[in-house]
Amino acid sequence: MTLVPLVVAVPLLAAAVLAAFGHFAPSRLDNAVAIAVTAAVTVISTVLVFRSSDETIHYWFGGWRPRSGIAIGISFSVDPLVASIAALVGALATAALIVSWDYFAERVPPYFHVLVLVFVGAMVGFVLSSDLFNMFVFFELMSVPAYALTGYRIEQQSALQGAINFAVVNSIGAFMLLTGIGLLYGRTGALNLAQIGQVLSRGPADGLVIVAFTLICAGFLTKAGAIPFHFWLSDAYAVAPAPVCILFAGVMSDLGVHGVGRVYWDAFSGVFARHAAAVTGVFVAVGLATALFGALLAFVQAGLKRMLAFIVISHVGVFLAAIGLLDALGLAGATLLVVADGFAKGAVFCAVASLARRTGHTDELAAHGLGRQLPVTRVLFAVGGVALAVLPPLAILGGHAWLRATFVVTSALTGAAVLRAGARIFLGFGPKRDPLLVAPPRGEEAEVPPTPRAGALLWTPGVLLLAAGLAVAFAPGLAQRAADQAARAVDRPALAAETLHGVPAPPREAGGLSPVRYAYGAAAGLLAVSLAALGLYRRRIPGLVERPLDCLKLLHDGVVGDYVAWLTAGTAVLGVLFAFLLRDGP
Repeated sequence: MTLVPLVVAVPLLAAAVLAAFGHFAPSRLDNAVAIAVTAAVTVISTVLVFRSSDETIHYWFGGWRPRSGIAIGISFSVDPLVASIAALVGALATAALIVSWDYFAERVPPYFHVLVLVFVGAMVGFVLSSDLFNMFVFFELMSVPAYALTGYRIEQQSALQGAINFAVVNSIGAFMLLTGIGLLYGRTGALNLAQIGQVLSRGPADGLVIVAFTLICAGFLTKAGAIPFHFWLSDAYAVAPAPVCILFAGVMSDLGVHGVGRVYWDAFSGVFARHAAAVTGVFVAVGLATALFGALLAFVQAGLKRMLAFIVISHVGVFLAAIGLLDALGLAGATLLVVADGFAKGAVFCAVASLARRTGHTDELAAHGLGRQLPVTRVLFAVGGVALAVLPPLAILGGHAWLRATFVVTSALTGAAVLRAGARIFLGFGPKRDPLLVAPPRGEEAEVPPTPRAGALLWTPGVLLLAAGLAVAFAPGLAQRAADQAARAVDRPALAAETLHGVPAPPREAGGLSPVRYAYGAAAGLLAVSLAALGLYRRRIPGLVERPLDCLKLLHDGVVGDYVAWLTAGTAVLGVLFAFLLRDGP
């Protein structure tokens, strides 16, 4: 289908044109072209959601289809789940570019739009690719513009430090990913995920396979920002311009979790079939630790961008645990929430951009009461905060009540952090000083000079994003349709036969979904409001809680060598766990 390659080719070609001729055109024209391109990506991806609903679309570049079950070409595989993530990428990029139109005080250079378009094309290519090495190529292609966009304010030392930390840690993660790919290629002679899965399923889960799986997971979890690979993320998000953070927070980190799920189901689910419970245990444990850690640190941040960075980390833990359940309902819930939650986080960052442009502050304490004259931004921020609390428990579509209950607490903490900050900034509630909160480092907050302009372009995209996120989360029947599509996606033998032999996969139906999950979401929303009030008016925090929080704060010291040490230790622990739990035979 000719639409499939366009979602990648159009933004990359537009980036090349703007790189060549953008200097000769007004900045507004460059921005308009970039917005039109990302809007086109959104529309095409949305069309693909419906076109692939009955049968997965396999697009083989150059017409190089498999021969005798052997993949000799590179393919994109499109089903409604991955197409919806591609549509999310396009929508968030469109919102980010519209916000940037009114956000930056100076003329935006053409390379900004070039970087955003390359970033968009690479993320969409990563989502759609069913070739493991091609996933690595797009992984790197989206990383390079991400580093540059993080350091956009290169004259600021904090921006340069955040970009370097981002680049160093993620480059090491990329080397691990590439090494794992090399090991798999040496074992299977294949790079297509379906073919790798077929070859691996014929043999045992020996040391080479386990090492490859460990390295690939470590590479993707570094991009996702799961514990203990997460340290770079808060440094990067805190210094990147707010419009860029709409893309970073809304979808970039979630793609790492998507990569873990895609590679496991297509390549490793056969060889690890006997050990699925062990894989579930590791992924759910890492997900729970990430969700709790991120939520606690989000609650003690005064800087809004750093707070939202830790909220991203917490929600990545929810997505990882949902995918780690290794069933269709987990995959469906994680994908649905990635889209809905991505819209919500993008909307909150639109509100942060509006606040920064009007007041010059993104520090909860420094901006105390300064947002009273921003009624729309106030409502957007408040509703977005409630959404960040309500949505994560909805990702667990199956009967895992204890897991949902845990995520009620973690998501309530993340929503409470936003609601507490909103009450201080937009209503003037609470004291102007709070010893519990970590103030942003010097130079991290001042990003753009304030302006008295209304700035409708700053909050309008946020309103639309938030409406889209709530519609995805609560649309009747959508979760059930996602579960049915996921049931098809996790059927590895049927998917391999469809990919390599052209045999259509039979339709699948997942089990019915209980509406009780909405009760957990409501509980998280109510708890978030209570915790926000506690954060504003508490007398003190018990020492049993305060001392561990102080230790957690000290871990994020901005020293890249420490971050690399944690990455190395995390990979080693992950490898030991997998080696102990997954190896076949004596």
